[in-house]
Amino acid sequence: MQKGRSCGVLLHPTSLPGAEGCGTLGENARHFVDLLAAMGMSWWQVLPLNPPSCGNSPYSAFSAFAGNPLLIDLKSLELEGDLVMPGDGKISDADRVDFGTLIPTKLGALYCAATAFFASGRTDRMEEFWRFCDSTPWLHDYALFMALKKKYKGKSWHQWPASAAFLRADMYEKVSVELGSEVGVQKYLQWQFFRQWGALRSYAAARGVAIIGDIPIFVAYDSADVWRNRDLFLLDAHGRPTVVAGVPPDYFSETGQLWGNPLYNWDALERGGYDWWINRFRSMFSLFDCIRVDHFRGFEAAWHVPAGNRTAVRGSWVSGPGNRLFDAVASALGRLPIIAEDLGVITSEVEELRDNYAFPGMKILQFAFGSGSDNIYLPHNHIRNCVVYTGTHDNDTTAGWYAALNDHERYAVNGYLGTNGSTPSDDLVRAALMSVADTAIIPFQDILALPSSARMNVPGRADGNWEWRFTWDLLGKDLHEQVRRKLEFYGRCRHQPV
Repeated sequence: MQKGRSCGVLLHPTSLPGAEGCGTLGENARHFVDLLAAMGMSWWQVLPLNPPSCGNSPYSAFSAFAGNPLLIDLKSLELEGDLVMPGDGKISDADRVDFGTLIPTKLGALYCAATAFFASGRTDRMEEFWRFCDSTPWLHDYALFMALKKKYKGKSWHQWPASAAFLRADMYEKVSVELGSEVGVQKYLQWQFFRQWGALRSYAAARGVAIIGDIPIFVAYDSADVWRNRDLFLLDAHGRPTVVAGVPPDYFSETGQLWGNPLYNWDALERGGYDWWINRFRSMFSLFDCIRVDHFRGFEAAWHVPAGNRTAVRGSWVSGPGNRLFDAVASALGRLPIIAEDLGVITSEVEELRDNYAFPGMKILQFAFGSGSDNIYLPHNHIRNCVVYTGTHDNDTTAGWYAALNDHERYAVNGYLGTNGSTPSDDLVRAALMSVADTAIIPFQDILALPSSARMNVPGRADGNWEWRFTWDLLGKDLHEQVRRKLEFYGRCRHQPV
């Protein structure tokens, strides 16, 4: 990360306003970048941009490399001539994402755009598309995986016929030809996603706003990654996981979190020179200026839960690759601008791994109170090389968090912060900005002082997550000036002209 004091905002692009059912990479994303620049922000942090699978979670995706087609801006496709939007082109501008309506509606429009594009003949754009296909090594596997998922009505790959689930090399080209039309559509969607993301990132960079991405350590079982790389995961002879990922009981859950992701066969990955991980980091660094590595401790040791358990209580810590992996990645890619998500049960070995590469860790202010003055999340215990957050996407909004505290807990918070509790969001934001930490990241909900209804995710809850969106009318006309003054007070304002 950049040297010196800075600040950023955490907001996933799906939470942006607009008429397409969820936020996109189009005009409203550019307006948000303009807002960040006007505030003096240096960073925009997003959640994973991959195509979500189970529960619409960006942390469970059909590919660790592909982009989410729902973020493609349809208005841009219309301007390029690939799409004619019916009526006013409106899907929904509601303040919640209705995935049940959005997915079929938007994918229908995207398929129409792909059909029109391929019918247009050989053009400069078609040449650009083919160059993208030729230069994107993971693309065909992903497109074929999605084509097979459509053929088999969305079933997980292990439920496909064996000839498709365990596709032999001699059948790969044959199946690719048979499903060529759908494979082409999937490649078109990825081309449009990456060109739109590239344009948005360039727009942000021109205004002095860098982007922090998010890389989940684990991948979904029902993904192109596992389907085409079964030897890199701990699976049995039938392709089923023998153990799955999670974390033991913690702040979020008394029974732990059973994520269910397959776990890595680190011996096989090491024999391959960690190429899969090098390629994954290379892809991520081509999209973002910095990456938050989710569940960083899993590289030192991961919680292995025997397959079939209904909770994460019964499991064990199993050592990971540690320095060997990051040495290999650094050797191939050079400097690694990484934020280590070091929350939860952290050992001295995890801290040593983090500090060996000078990766900044995370300090969450909502975790700071109630356990005494030596709590590592209290601002007076922060260090410069860390990133302070009021909360993350897994936390309640600060207003909601404070409202749920009991009187004794509120007394402790107010006493430490020297406030009366009338503006808890502003109080915690101010504490983050005052921290000695080089970087402060504030969820946009906390800048707007929104209640629990604006929470993004409740860990362990199956439904109702990832749906929140803001609307422009929530912003006061002088919000950017108010925020900029706060950043100036605490030496975090980016002073480049905008």
